[in-house]
Amino acid sequence: MNVIEQIEREQFKESVPELRSGDTIRVHAKVVEGTRERIQVFEGLVIRVTGGGLRRNFTVRRVTHGVGVERTFMIHSPRIDKIEVLRHGDVRQARLYYLRDKVGKEGRIRERRSKVAAAVEVEPEEDGETPAPKGRAKAKAESKPAGKPTKAAAKA
Repeated sequence: MNVIEQIEREQFKESVPELRSGDTIRVHAKVVEGTRERIQVFEGLVIRVTGGGLRRNFTVRRVTHGVGVERTFMIHSPRIDKIEVLRHGDVRQARLYYLRDKVGKEGRIRERRSKVAAAVEVEPEEDGETPAPKGRAKAKAESKPAGKPTKAAAKA
């Protein structure tokens, strides 16, 4: 390993979220104003992720009051305090430059859904009885009068 790789390895941040295009994120960036330093939050949509390793960066787009603002951040920069992923977008392209021309509802992106867990089967109780009905079926079973015979019982 050469000296440059060793220095780069020291600059890496430990906890960096996995970013993809279409994700809505909140970036807490340190801003220096004169002698004071404060944290400014920039919330928007990731329209591209480029580079690799220490040089990896991402561009975030935000539209406020009809004006679009794009800002590019280095992921491992010491100026970034933290990155929060608010939601994952479902997109098919790596670069979302087409959103620059979209206004309002046209610029929305669907949320990426995680896979649904398989349905769990209800096992009968140990004494061989079927499980008690739940929800509407329970209410329907309780509402039937016990003394009045049904039509099927009257025919038999």
